[in-house]
Amino acid sequence: MINKTLFLTYFYLFIYILLSSGVILYNKWVLSPKYFNFPLPITLTMIHMGFSGAVAFLLIRVFKVVSPVKMTFEIYATSVVPISAFFASSLWFGNTAYLHISVAFIQMLKALMPVATFIMAVMCGTDKARCDVFLNMLLVSVGVVVSSYGEIHFNIVGTLYQVTGIFAEALRLVLTQVLLQKKGLTLNPITSLYYIAPCSFVFLFVPWYLLEKPMMEVSQIQFNFWIFFSNAICALALNFSIFLVIGRTGAVTIRVAGVLKDWILIALSTVIFPESTITGLNIIGYAIALCGVVMYNYIKVKDVRASQLPAESLPDRITKDWKFEKKSSDIFVPDNTSDNEGSVGGNGSVSDMNIDEETPLVPSSRLSHIGQTQLTGN
Repeated sequence: MINKTLFLTYFYLFIYILLSSGVILYNKWVLSPKYFNFPLPITLTMIHMGFSGAVAFLLIRVFKVVSPVKMTFEIYATSVVPISAFFASSLWFGNTAYLHISVAFIQMLKALMPVATFIMAVMCGTDKARCDVFLNMLLVSVGVVVSSYGEIHFNIVGTLYQVTGIFAEALRLVLTQVLLQKKGLTLNPITSLYYIAPCSFVFLFVPWYLLEKPMMEVSQIQFNFWIFFSNAICALALNFSIFLVIGRTGAVTIRVAGVLKDWILIALSTVIFPESTITGLNIIGYAIALCGVVMYNYIKVKDVRASQLPAESLPDRITKDWKFEKKSSDIFVPDNTSDNEGSVGGNGSVSDMNIDEETPLVPSSRLSHIGQTQLTGN
């Protein structure tokens, strides 16, 4: 008989992989001129942000499922606003890339996420430059370059959009740690959407007004309510599926699931979108990049386990401290006091994070220890 807990864990992983792949393919189908033909990525992203913010408002203010956090104007202006700005940018650039390059190639470029996060973390002082990590990042970069060289329909504009979106997301992760975590502010998935989604919507309004509003006025753009409603529902469901997965799995499981999802998505995209042709050089380059990502994941998991070792020997240390009459401040106390899986708190390095760009937003204390590369842009 299958263990119920184990069954639920694999079920949540299955739902996460299904939703994450589905949202990416759905967005590509909606935006692509060859299919639904709604070539307005900013508009689509604004729909996601508006819908997510509205749902979060109902859950907090109307149904009172969770309580809002104590958010001062100073914290909102100095922390939430800049985080929302880079979050909106990552979604905007990431979704725009769908207009120019294939889903398969986008997933290959997303292997750069650990590289971008590591660079931003080192620049902002939240992580230290290490030779072993640097070599892994170099291997990932070489693999992505080889994969790009083998791309038949290589498009420099789409590649620049995607890479820019990746670095914007990496900077958003670093700012989340620097601006929110250090202030002790904890946000679960619902409160995150409540505060950040509306602000991101406002930031997206400016480029939308300048770039897409004039286009909508002069061209025939089809709008199907049920298409966009179901698309927004999928994006929101993905957000919460990641929350469930984080609560039931460990670092290795999530990272393996992320790699598995990438391969499934690349294979599915070539079937659903025949124009997405994969070459042998694509596969070789992506395999090289994945080797770097796997090695990087191994290093980060090993670091996390090493940081937890003192907790295992805590009784011995307490005995020793009592014997030698040391101060209680010398005793290591692991940071496991919070059971809020969606909180922004936590002391993990931001370079451990791996946020799926397809999900609206899931800042998590566990994510700072766990991670995954794809977690989105919508």
